[in-house]
Amino acid sequence: MKYYIIAGEASGDLHGSNLIKALKEEDSEAMIRCWGGDLMQQAGGILAMHYKKMAFMGFSEVLGNLSRIFKNIRYCKEDITEFSPDVIIFIDFSGFNLRIASWAKKQGYRTNYYIAPQIWASREGRIENIKRDIDSLFVILPFEKDFYEKKHKVAAHFVGHPLIDALESRETTPEDIFRKQHRLDPKKRIIALLPGSRKQEVQKMLSVMLSVTGSFPEYQFVIAGAPSLDDEFYSVYLKDSQVHYVSNKTYELLSCSYAALVTSGTATLETALFKVPQVVCYKGSWASYQIAKRIITLDYISLVNLIMEREVVKELIQNDLNTKTLTSELQKIISGPQREAVLSDYDALQKKLGGKGASRKTAKLIYEKLG
Repeated sequence: MKYYIIAGEASGDLHGSNLIKALKEEDSEAMIRCWGGDLMQQAGGILAMHYKKMAFMGFSEVLGNLSRIFKNIRYCKEDITEFSPDVIIFIDFSGFNLRIASWAKKQGYRTNYYIAPQIWASREGRIENIKRDIDSLFVILPFEKDFYEKKHKVAAHFVGHPLIDALESRETTPEDIFRKQHRLDPKKRIIALLPGSRKQEVQKMLSVMLSVTGSFPEYQFVIAGAPSLDDEFYSVYLKDSQVHYVSNKTYELLSCSYAALVTSGTATLETALFKVPQVVCYKGSWASYQIAKRIITLDYISLVNLIMEREVVKELIQNDLNTKTLTSELQKIISGPQREAVLSDYDALQKKLGGKGASRKTAKLIYEKLG
């Protein structure tokens, strides 16, 4: 069978790579062309477009890159037509993927969505597009199945969260070796800084995160560099000897961290699965924030709190994200009863995620439906 997979971010590249491996196990003759990154290419996908050329953050940045976005959409349609796949598999990245899905359905292609659009967070009206344009929906959060099936009468397969597979399959580096490789003090505990993966996002978040370092001289702060950004970009943030940097080693960093400051997104769930107490951070431009708060109807912004349906980790948003408050909240998860409460809640969170095998379950269902 011929599979066309579209992922548009680093997380999609990770989960797409595991899906490609699983599809190849199900279908020994699978031909896979994809939009993604290095991991999907290494897994055996033929790369049509790298996600680094596609990721734009915030309303203003999207508006400023409309011509490039429309050019990518045209190229994607042309590439799909030339490849003529048996099925198109969309992974997250809903702004782009739902546009392609609308076109693909009209052309008669079979459409599957893995890591379904988070319309429960904003713009719920997109459900009509999903009903019209998507043949099979694979959801990864426990509450999403009820959201789609009970509220909107759309069949959805809950396959579990692919992060569990990603963490189990990762190559591990012993902590002492990791510390030596990156010249980290073997005696000081680590506070991980995960400021995001897009340039504008990191620029907004990292300076605030670093402003707390002076209050914690007994710790070493380590920035998790994103694979989408080069080392030079981070150099301006490394003037303090207390601050270190590792590139594309987030999982290794989390595995030996004592606490973390994390930009809202998938990283909040990754941090929780590594059992690292965290403070969730988010700050956008004034315009982006004003628009976002009018269309996002959630009580929480972090996946940890959304899944648990209560506050497990503290969220500091926009004006609440400042040096004084961030210092206070970080202190609470470094010592005291709040730290133990968070760690206990993390155990309950992992049980709710449905266990391992998300990629394998999804690949099996896709292949069986094609058969």
